[in-house]
Amino acid sequence: MFTSEWDKYAQQTYKANYSADKPIAGDIVQIASKAIDDHDVLLAGFPCQPFSLAGVSKKNALGRPHGFACETQGTLFFEVARILEHHKPKAFLLENVKNLVGHDGGRTFKTIKRVLTAELGYTIHWKVLDARAVVPQHRERIFIVGFREPNGFSWDDVMLPDPAKGPRLGSVLHRETRDDVEPPYTDEDGRVARKYQLTKHLWDYLKDYAARHREKGNGFGYGLVGPEDVARTLSARYYKDGSEILVWTGKSTPRRLTPRECARLMGYDEPGKPAFKIPVSDTQAYKQFGNSVVVPLVKAVAGAMRPYIVGEESSGSQLVLPFAASA
Repeated sequence: MFTSEWDKYAQQTYKANYSADKPIAGDIVQIASKAIDDHDVLLAGFPCQPFSLAGVSKKNALGRPHGFACETQGTLFFEVARILEHHKPKAFLLENVKNLVGHDGGRTFKTIKRVLTAELGYTIHWKVLDARAVVPQHRERIFIVGFREPNGFSWDDVMLPDPAKGPRLGSVLHRETRDDVEPPYTDEDGRVARKYQLTKHLWDYLKDYAARHREKGNGFGYGLVGPEDVARTLSARYYKDGSEILVWTGKSTPRRLTPRECARLMGYDEPGKPAFKIPVSDTQAYKQFGNSVVVPLVKAVAGAMRPYIVGEESSGSQLVLPFAASA
């Protein structure tokens, strides 16, 4: 019903895959709550920016806004809160980094919980979920589910496979055969394009960097994986050197994932459906997939929420994995 996205390249990808004829609103900060259509469910993610509590008493003394309008002003969580306050949807689903819970000594999450419950009147449930149950990637994120009316929602309704038996990286890699040709990610024979292979200079730099940090007792360094492994978390900085997920191919240097493999790693490509369209440069694609949610994980949570939104009897969420799990 409504989509807000300020990045022009992300808008381009969204339009290529969803509702090309429906306008995409820009910066949510510039959009009045009343300009947004009434809706039953609000979906959002927001940066974990500092929530400063300093100066609250001073603002109160000056008669300035209090509550979430005071303590969260200037953060994108404030935009979520003001839309919830205006439209009062039946439910919402928020996603954020795992560290949101402990940010600023727990004060940030305490503020968020109080705003959503005491000030906006929602019943909330939260849990950190690891995407490795549904994609070959170790990616922990917190999901916050909220309902206007209390109900029987339980995280037990979110049906996820055992993470230890989840998919492996080989399920998302190019097959490198002639029936898996996709330029510019592969050549005419289906082999991954040479541009994704690290140069010897970059590979030597990454190895030296990792060795220096090992000597200091730090864990910084590259992540080298093969078809039977589970990758580290894909980040928005992947376009820089790809160091967190490097695929060993038996050649002199490893390679980066291609944007198509990143799309699969985030669960965008589904069996029997057209491949997700990637209309942007590799740099922009890496940023977008690194910033994204894992699609089948969100589907699993949404499936558990749905009965309490539309009034159906709960039977647990139905989850279709984008790729085969390991034996």
